[in-house]
Order: sequence, then C-alpha cells, then structure tokens
Amino acid sequence: MNVCRALRSPPAWAAICLAVALAGPLLGSTQDPAAADASPAGAGIYRVRIGSILHPIARDLLVETLELADRERAAAVVVEIDTPGGLLTSTREMTTAVLGARTPVVVWVAPEGAQAASAGFFLLMAADFAVMAPATNTGAAHPVGGQGETIEGILGKKVEEDAAANVRALAARRGRDVALAEKAVLESRSFTAEEALAAKLIDLVAADLPALVAGLDGRTFEKPPGETRRLALAGAVVREFSMNPVQRFLSALLHPNVAYILFLLGLFGLYAEFTHPGAVLPGVVGAIALVLALYAFSALPVRFAGIALILLGVGMLIAEIKVTSYGILTLGGIGSLVLGSLILYRSPEPALRVSLGVIATFAGFFLVVTVFLAVLALRSARTPVRAGAEGLIGARATVRARLDPDGKVFLQGEWWNATSEVPAEVGAEVEVVGVDGMTLSVRPVSGARS
Repeated sequence: MNVCRALRSPPAWAAICLAVALAGPLLGSTQDPAAADASPAGAGIYRVRIGSILHPIARDLLVETLELADRERAAAVVVEIDTPGGLLTSTREMTTAVLGARTPVVVWVAPEGAQAASAGFFLLMAADFAVMAPATNTGAAHPVGGQGETIEGILGKKVEEDAAANVRALAARRGRDVALAEKAVLESRSFTAEEALAAKLIDLVAADLPALVAGLDGRTFEKPPGETRRLALAGAVVREFSMNPVQRFLSALLHPNVAYILFLLGLFGLYAEFTHPGAVLPGVVGAIALVLALYAFSALPVRFAGIALILLGVGMLIAEIKVTSYGILTLGGIGSLVLGSLILYRSPEPALRVSLGVIATFAGFFLVVTVFLAVLALRSARTPVRAGAEGLIGARATVRARLDPDGKVFLQGEWWNATSEVPAEVGAEVEVVGVDGMTLSVRPVSGARS
C-alpha cells in the first residue's frame, strides 16, 4: 500500500496493488505440502483409553473423540487399547471412523502386557501410526465359530476371505506388510511388539506417552489421500478422554459373561417372587437383572434358540422339585441349560461367548441345588403327618383330672377330655394312642406314676 501511494497510481492501478498487497501474505506463506504441519501451534493431543472388548459403547467413545478432535483441529488422537477382540459391526464402524478422520490417529497397544488381539488387530492396522508398548502382543485375527471352533464349508471360506480382504485393504492403505497382516487372519499369527516392528506392521515401540510423542513428532503421513502432512506433537498439551461412569457401567453390562449371569439371576429372582409372594426383594432384584440382561442382549449377537434352551432348562430344573421324574428332568434341564449357554452368542470372536468356566459353575450349582431340594421333598413325603388328629398320635400329655376311665389331660398348651383303660392319677404322664373327635384315648407311659 505504501508503494501505491508513493507512485500516486490511478484508481485502476490502486485496485491491482490492493489485491497484490492482500495476496502477499498468502503467497509468502506457501510451502511444500510435505512440510505442512498437521495442526496449528498449541493444538493438543487427545488421548482416549479403550480397555474392553470393541462394542457399541467403545465405538461411541472413539467416534465422539474423533469428531471433537476434527472440530478443534487437534494435533493427534492417541487411542490406547487393551482388548481381546470385539463385535464385527463395532470394529468396522471404528476402523471407518479412523480412516475418515481429518485428525491423525495413533493406535497404541498399552500398557505393558496389553493386547490388541482379533478385532483389535484390525483397529491397529487402520491407524495412521501403529504403536505398541514393550511386552504387548497383537494378531490372532482368524475368524472362528461361536465356541472357538473352525468354521467349516462355504460359510467358513466366505468369513475368512472377507476378513482377509479387510485387513489387506487396511494394511495397504497405511503402507504396511500386506502379506504378513493377512497371515494374522488366515494363519492366526500373533506378534510381539518387537516382531511387529521388525516386520513393519507397526511404526514404533514406545513404553510411555512421552516416548511415543518423541518418536512420532515430525513424521509425515497422508490425510486425506494425496495430501502429505507432518505431525507436530512437541509441546502439545495432552487431554484425557475416557468412559464416564454411565458408559463404564454399560460397558460392563455388555460383557458376555455379565449379561449371561444377569439373565439367570433375573429368571430365578422372578421365580422366587412368584413362589413366595410378598418377599418383594427377590422380585425387585430379579426384574432389574432381567432388564439389564435384555439391554445387553440387544447389543450383543444373541441367538434366540440359545435363550429358548436356557429357559427350557430352568423350567425343567424347577419342575423337578414338583414332579417325581427320577432324575430325568434334572438331566434334561442341565443339558438344555449347558447347550443353550454354548450357543447363546453368534460371533466368530472368542471374546464374545460365555466362558466355559462360568457355564460349568452355574450348571454345577443348579444341579446341586436341584438335587438338594428334591431330597428334601422326598424326605417330607416320607415323614409321617404331624398335623391335625394324626399329628397327636404318640404325643405325651399330663393328667390334670384323674382318669378312671374318663378324665382331663393337658396337651400342647390345651386341656383335653381323655379316656384310659388303665387308671392314672393327677400328674401322671400318658401317651396319646387315639383321637375320637375332641376326646383322646391315652395310656400311662411305662414306668410313670399311676
């Protein structure tokens, strides 16, 4: 502008000079795209922790953090994971969110001893930068059946090929070893942190966050495709993101073992309330547990056949207490309960099925309780009746008015008319041998005073 005034330019030239003056700062700031920082100076590092299976709650936490980071132009998002696997749908949505984020995403398997197994391996491969702490492992991403078995036939081939294609696409997108990543799916290969680094499946081994920042600061990456950018992490402030108390509670509910236990507790709580009306507590606890279990089942991949078999098994065990089946209902109930528990979840992830230890514990518990109650019922059936007139036979009474043959006796806090073939004096102890209406037939107890 000073140049324009000095030249006393005509209005047209003044307009040209104004445009040049305004464009000058922009032209002067132009630099090689490879040198462009990923974020403005002072942008923070958003650190989000996922220490559970990959389910809808974990997905929401990651997606919300990535959206916030994009809006606030964060320097990077560090996703710290420790997971045995997770839901296929949630994993797909999480990898899609990572690939589509404007902010560079670092997936870090930590702390030491953590794992990114099965579905976690896919999330690690989707990251802009894959990092592992020492003494961690990843891989073992081969799809398996609901109980850990190999999926046979055409279905198994389809599932296997789909998972292999997915991991190949992720590894190729990030420039990682495609063949080795595929082996983690097809051959269930697992890798330590050092093995993964040597095989170029990850970018860095870092024991803590400062080491991660120092190791990644200044590295370049492409996001979006074709636009090379550079990480600027030095001096960035770390912001922590984790599940709030409600999310942690819901995350715990979505564990397959927890949902299964809540379902069984809910069933037996309601049964206890129906068989003992007015107890209230079993009904309240049972209803709450059942609703929470149904919430978990709505998010987990549940087979309705599994639920039906569990209900049938519980029904048989309850019926055993009421019906004499000589153990047939007990065996059928335990078998139905175990079979339903085994097929309850339909997922290729080993982490998404009921633990065999939990199934065995509950099956053993129900077997012991059912047998115990059946024995009590049998004993009760064989015990002589102790109520009404029959319950008075054999009871001991004390003479209150001389029996010769009629008189009065005191029995169980009451005065009774009594008759005896053998005379008995007041204070003598007699035994009831018969009941005729409101009159007792008695006889002196051997050795008693008469």
